[in-house]
Formats: sequence, C-alpha cells, structure tokens
Amino acid sequence: MTENFPASVSRRTVVKGSVLAAALASVPAAAAQAAAPGQSSAGVALVRNRLTLPSGIATGDVTSDSAVLWSRASGAGRMTAVLRAVDDAGQVLRGRGAFERVLRGPRATQASDFTAKIHAGNLPSNTRFALEISFEDDGGAAGETVSGSFRTAPDTGTVNGKGRTGGTGTGGDVPASSAQSFVWTGDTAGQGWGINEEIGGMRGYLAMHQTRPDFFIHSGDTIYADGPIVETVTEKDGQVWKNLVTEEVSKVAETLTEFRGRHRYNSMDANMRALFADVPVIAQWDDHETHNNWYPGQILDDSRYTVRDVNTLAARGRQAWQENMPIADSSALWRPGTFDDAGTYQPARIYRKISRGPQLDIFCLDMRTYKSPNTDGKEPYTTSILGQEQVDWLISEVSKSKATWKVIANDLPLGVVVPDGPVNEESVSNRDPGAPLGRELELAGVFSAFKRNGVKNTVWLTADVHYCAAHHYSPERAAFTDFDPFWEFVAGPIAAGSFGPNAMDGTFGPEVVFSKSGRFAGESPRDGENQFFGHVQLGEDNSFTVSLRNANGATVFSKVLTPQR
Repeated sequence: MTENFPASVSRRTVVKGSVLAAALASVPAAAAQAAAPGQSSAGVALVRNRLTLPSGIATGDVTSDSAVLWSRASGAGRMTAVLRAVDDAGQVLRGRGAFERVLRGPRATQASDFTAKIHAGNLPSNTRFALEISFEDDGGAAGETVSGSFRTAPDTGTVNGKGRTGGTGTGGDVPASSAQSFVWTGDTAGQGWGINEEIGGMRGYLAMHQTRPDFFIHSGDTIYADGPIVETVTEKDGQVWKNLVTEEVSKVAETLTEFRGRHRYNSMDANMRALFADVPVIAQWDDHETHNNWYPGQILDDSRYTVRDVNTLAARGRQAWQENMPIADSSALWRPGTFDDAGTYQPARIYRKISRGPQLDIFCLDMRTYKSPNTDGKEPYTTSILGQEQVDWLISEVSKSKATWKVIANDLPLGVVVPDGPVNEESVSNRDPGAPLGRELELAGVFSAFKRNGVKNTVWLTADVHYCAAHHYSPERAAFTDFDPFWEFVAGPIAAGSFGPNAMDGTFGPEVVFSKSGRFAGESPRDGENQFFGHVQLGEDNSFTVSLRNANGATVFSKVLTPQR
C-alpha cells in the first residue's frame, strides 16, 4: 500500500533507556532479586543466566490433528514443549480424553536468531491443550517456562456438525461441537506508530483476544521494515505519541539483523504476546515485511537505502519473517540459496491450505512473491499477481474442498484501487471498470473456474488498505460476468495509521455495502476508533457471521451469511 509517514518519523533517534527497559522486561523476576537468606550468590547467578523466552510463545497453522509450536530463546538451547489436554476451565483431563505428551524440538542457534519450531502431530481433534515451552542450555539446565493454550479444529470426519468421539474438552465420549470462531486483520506498527505504553500498548490485540477466538489470520504487513520508529511523534491535534524504541527500528531494515529486530520489537508488546500464546496464528506476508509496494526484480529509488536491490532485501526479510512465524508447511521453510545462477530471486512456497474441520477450509494466498512489476495494469494479456502454479493450486484445492465454507485469505484486495504512484497499480485492479486486463485476467480465470467447477460459499478476507469494508461482487453489475457472486471483507489496521476509503474498480461488479475509515490520512491508533479487525463466528447451523470491529471491541458492521447448497 502507498502510505504517508508522519513528518517526524524521519528522525533516527534511539532511546537507549527503552532498549534497556525492554531487555530487563525479558528477565524473570527471580533473576532480578538479591540472594535470599541462605542462598548463595552462585545460585542467583545461575538463575540470572538461565535461558528466557523474551518474545513469548506462539502456535500456528493448527488443524484437527496438528499444530506448530514456536518460541525464541535468549541464547542457544534445545526447545521442549509439554502438551496436556484440559477442559474449558483449564483443568487437566483424567481418564477418557486424557492426553499428555513431552516433545523435544530442535536446538535454537544464532543461525535462526535462536528461534525454534516443533511440528506436533497425531493430536486429538477439537481438544483444548495447555502448553508449556522452555529451552535447555547446552549444559542441560532448564530455563524459563512460558505457558499458553490452543484448541485443535473439529474432526474433518464429522458429519452434520457432530464429532465422532472424545477430544471434546469435557473428558467424556460425547459428540463434539463444530462451532468455532476466528479473527483477522493486518498492519502492525506502521507509519511510525509503535508500542505506546501510555495508552496500553497495541490495544487492538487485546480486543481480538477478548473475543476468545479459535485462531487468528494475520493478513500481512506483520512488520513495517521500511518505516522507522522514533521516540516521539506529534499528532495532528498536538498530542505527543511516545514509542518504545530499539536500535533496529530506528532506521529502515536492510541487514538480516535489522529485519529480525523488527519482529523482536513487535513481540515486546504484552497484548500481542498474550494473544499469540493463547490463539493459533495463520500468518501471511505482504509488502512491508520488505519494502512498500515491492515486487521481485525491483531496484529501489529510495534515498534511505544503501541496499537498493529488492531481491536481496526480500530474501533477508523473508528469512526473518519465517523464523518468527509458526508456519507448518515444510515447503514453506526458508532455505539458503534463494537466488539461481542468474541472480534471479527463487522463492519458497508459502501459500497453503489449513483445514479446520467440516465447516471450514482456509486458503492462504501469497500475492507478493510471484507478482509482476507494478504498471498501470492495462496490458491486453495476463500479468501475474499469483503466478500460474499458485493459480492452478488454488483452483484445484478450492474445487476439491468438501468444507461448507472456503475462506480465501488474500493479502491484497480484489476490487479496491491501490495506487503505486500517479499511474501504476499495486494490487489487482487497474482503475478501469471495463473488461479484465493485466492482473485482472488472472483473477478472472480463477473466478470462472470456480463457477465451472460448481464451487459454492467462497468468502475472501483481506486487510492492507488500513480501513474496514464489506464488498459484494456480482456479475449483474460487472463488465466481466462469468462468475458467481461472492463477498470480500476488509479489516485493518490493527496498530498503524488509518487511511481510506479507496476508490473501487467496477470490472468484477463490487458493491460497497459498508466502509469505515480514519478521519484523516495517517490518523494515529490512539483512541482505537479507526483501528479494525474482523471476527467470524461459524454456527452449529453452518451460518457464517462476519462482524467488523474497532480496537475498542465495538462492532461497526455485521453480516450473516448462509451457505448455498
């Protein structure tokens, strides 16, 4: 997205006191205390030197029988996770339904920025787990333990919303509910609005957490690698916004260390850490994990950068992002050698399907890695936003899906005009309401295939444009008519500047049923009124209730969808 930064963001002030405070905050309380009577100073030193988990813990890509467990240690050590089945009150289950497992994971080293993941499989469905993660140092000493929880999805073999047996969180052999809920949003710590502890930090993450969702889709812009964060920003009304700052966020990210530092910075927010500990994440990336509106092969014209080759920046940004996101698909794991012999960027695949039981499949798109250069979008031939391999995958997997609802998580909106400068376009649309051209041709092929294959009940969810909206697409309003009607819902930002609303492109017949945006471009997150997330409740009757909410938890729009047969 093309965005304006507050004027004072260009200052590269680093507040060392904030860095020290953040470091101290990651040290357990016991380590900061003097030796108790009878306790040796050597014992206190041992506690002080034990491995901690300064970025908390997270789970991700949770299905009916698997989960990815993630954390980052303060130094080299081996990850250990303990899983116990619990009831909804958090009490460990005994007898039927009981489940306990200790998992030994990989060794976290400097090569991965001391992050590590465990792929936990063969888990019972529709079961809540209490989770404990810790690291052992090379001498075998146990470090700090951080606790969290997550629930596996309903069994994909359930019929008419009823589970088979067990795994209900009740301890009995009874039918399981298929109802579940989730939230989505994007855009964290953008436009210079970082962690402001005077207002309670990133309050939007608290508001999402309070809805008690079963999982969270982060729709991209998980960091703003291209947006420096400084100690203070004067808002339009004269109030002074006070950020926590670190050295890595004081300038645009170019080195791997600086990209990693962006992720570490966001995890300093207590609200974000708490959500990630209790709510599984399905993570996407977009442009700001690297640079605003980037595409492969681009050479930046940005005086803030000494590294102008976006492929080099993207490889570093991608590594840092994947180190810090609990992604399950082994083909999505970053690997060295992301350039071929000709120096061309060779991406690893991160688009993927997450099965959430008989009601729901999630299809996570990657609309950044395979993107064609940003032009006016009016080429009379197909240009890429997904790439042919991803297009084929999407058509095949959605067409094969037996789930009632097929949610397509698109990290760029479909019909929203997203300019990249005065002429070029960043997303799918091209500002021309006529027949599909350029990138629109690729999406037209997807929509036509869905219709041809009889696909029903697709819903597209996105963020990116920093406001919330509900869009209904229908052929009777469109220049291109070979598709079935569908909904797209937009929700964001969660902790960044507010913008919008944007113009719409009429090629696929969108109707703006609702939109709400900031009072002015770049509005701060201070009062939370124009920071947004989406919430979906899947009912036992297969209803799909979407609500758009602000960072204070207030619902600003709601729509109930019922499935087509």
